[in-house]
Amino acid sequence: FYLTPPQVNSILKANEYSFKVPEFDGKNVSSVLGFDSNQLPANAPIEDRRSAATCLQTRGMLLGVFDGHAGCACAQAVSERLFYYIAVSLLPHETLLEIENAVESGRALLPILQWHKHPNDYFSKEASKLYFNSLRTYWQELIDLNSGETADVKEALINAFKRLDNDISLEAQVGDPNSFLNYLVLRVAFSGATACVAHVDGVDLHIANTGDSRAMLGVQEEDGSWSALNLSYDHNAQNEHEVKRVKMEHPKSEEKSLVKQDRLLGLLMPFRAFGDVKFKWSIELQKRVIESGPDQLNDNEYTKFIPPNYHTPPYLTAEPEVIYHRLRPQDKFLVLATDGLWETMHRQDVARIVGEYLTGVHHQQPIAVGGYKVTLGQMHGLLTERRARISSVFEDQNAATHLIRHAVGNNEFGTVDHERLSKMLSLPEELARMYRDDITIIVVQFNSHVIGACQNEE
Repeated sequence: FYLTPPQVNSILKANEYSFKVPEFDGKNVSSVLGFDSNQLPANAPIEDRRSAATCLQTRGMLLGVFDGHAGCACAQAVSERLFYYIAVSLLPHETLLEIENAVESGRALLPILQWHKHPNDYFSKEASKLYFNSLRTYWQELIDLNSGETADVKEALINAFKRLDNDISLEAQVGDPNSFLNYLVLRVAFSGATACVAHVDGVDLHIANTGDSRAMLGVQEEDGSWSALNLSYDHNAQNEHEVKRVKMEHPKSEEKSLVKQDRLLGLLMPFRAFGDVKFKWSIELQKRVIESGPDQLNDNEYTKFIPPNYHTPPYLTAEPEVIYHRLRPQDKFLVLATDGLWETMHRQDVARIVGEYLTGVHHQQPIAVGGYKVTLGQMHGLLTERRARISSVFEDQNAATHLIRHAVGNNEFGTVDHERLSKMLSLPEELARMYRDDITIIVVQFNSHVIGACQNEE
């Protein structure tokens, strides 16, 4: 049915969040001005998650999007936990000791992260003690391993991803006497999630990606136009290097069954993910855990079956691919988004729409009608559309919302068509998923003056 513009806006804005970085936070002037984030569900409940936090004991800011599959449990756990693992991996030895001593003597802990959360962002209180104990074991090991050097960011990101995935797997194998928690850790391990995370510290930008969410930089060229710079690669069947990597890790006899219909073992779209222990554990271990697990687990179709041609697990890894980029004054913003956005929009359009939104140059360009034969009536339509678009720009105070509006409502002229938007947003749950995926977007805006000043200092 038909939604009025105010109804469309209330749906689009329900999950939006914005954070402005204080000009001077007492430590350093930040290269990040702030960020906008938003989510539009297609699944009920939504299987995507997002996180953002400032590191308090080291410098830098962490932002990430997480795309869950086979339920939202794994994406939820990763969105709550991963940044702690990254922050701990980056801490110097003395700080780790300080934190461990505080826990031992029951003193208050140094806060490690300042979270920037939307009020709807769920947090699983019941599991917090379990999560904390696993994290503590990790930092105790880091203390024992003390090499004297602080980990480099790339190494810290890789270690944190792998360690959290390992802990998710271990917690599910050990189980928990509390039946609610036991079911929770099993749901987390048997569902899966991809992750795309940015760590920004001054001019140093690291992107750690596992799966098929993406990071893209919006670059303003000298003539004022916008271009997109990819900072991640999808880990799926479209990526030849990834297919080759998977094949290298298994015997030649499995070559034909590893990737079928563009899916891992014919089942899984992403070739890297957290959780998904059905693609990591031996068959014996899967059976043992399911048999000793709660009854709800047996009722779940997903946990019962064993993937076909399952001979030499693990077939899946959570190890991220880390890309480093040194920020330049022309790098104006970063977009992190789950594949729900990239399935509907080309990165070049994303760069232009966000760039024009942030700089407010939406309306000066002459109308381009590439290759279409246009009647006067249609031209009139395009001009009215442009008028509407100018007003729609003012109704979005959030760059991520503005991008979702385009992703869902764009017509063939690249402008937002209210009727299309209304149709797409009023689809019932069971239909929505056929037309689009959950969409989660974070748009990070950079401070070009700070970035320029950093470059000049050097």
